[in-house]
Amino acid sequence: MSCEQCFFRCNLLCSLELAAPCTTFRPDSPEGLKPPQQMRFEFRSEQRTRAAWAFPSAQEQAAMHAGVGA
Repeated sequence: MSCEQCFFRCNLLCSLELAAPCTTFRPDSPEGLKPPQQMRFEFRSEQRTRAAWAFPSAQEQAAMHAGVGA
């Protein structure tokens, strides 16, 4: 992997002068620019019995803001 193999360098879209490929490196190919491969999403096997976080109820919100702006 080198800058000379980068899509941006090959298409004169790179303005960087670096010794090594940068984080935006994308391989040049006849098909053009391809997005990087996305991470796989895997479901957990265990079930949560309770939400990690939830919005406060209307009553809890009213109690938090009681007296604000009075």
